[in-house]
Amino acid sequence: MSTPTMAAAARADPDADRVVAALVRDLDDGFAELVRTYQGLVFAVALRTTAHRADAEDLAAEALLRAYRSLADRDRTWLHGLAPRPWLLTIVVNTRRNQVRDAARRPRTDGATVPDEPVPGPSVEERAEHTETTGQLAALLARLPETQRAAVVLRHVTDLPLSEVAEVLGCPVGTAKSHVSRGLARLRTLIDETGDLP
Repeated sequence: MSTPTMAAAARADPDADRVVAALVRDLDDGFAELVRTYQGLVFAVALRTTAHRADAEDLAAEALLRAYRSLADRDRTWLHGLAPRPWLLTIVVNTRRNQVRDAARRPRTDGATVPDEPVPGPSVEERAEHTETTGQLAALLARLPETQRAAVVLRHVTDLPLSEVAEVLGCPVGTAKSHVSRGLARLRTLIDETGDLP
């Protein structure tokens, strides 16, 4: 990874240096620090890309397990160049892609079609005010193609900069911007068609 990319990542992710330093010192303690730092973000992306709480929990756990296994195979030089947030979210997105591909081969048998309730907001008042709209939006997000859904979630739900969205999706920034734009356009169309959101 080039120095400008690392500098941009450090500006975008203020926790990166602390997490990398912890990983370099001790893998197990460093991984615990990585989980503490990014577990909320991992779960938020998992929930918005799966639209089911149980599936999101499974996806987040599987992604973190894969991340630990990957870190165990890396040397200190690689760790020093790590941008942990986009690297971890890339694992989440790729794990989800694998799940979607596998699910296409084996359709769900549990009959679930409605997404679970979204992650609760910080207060009871906010939950009461936004639950219906958030649930409707989650259901509409679930109808987007996988790449567009991931792009919209990464950019507008987790507020990642486009450069990190591109890194997570493994594409150029222009392509990531296109995925976000197309996803938002499709969401607008779905909202107009269904009239689900106020």
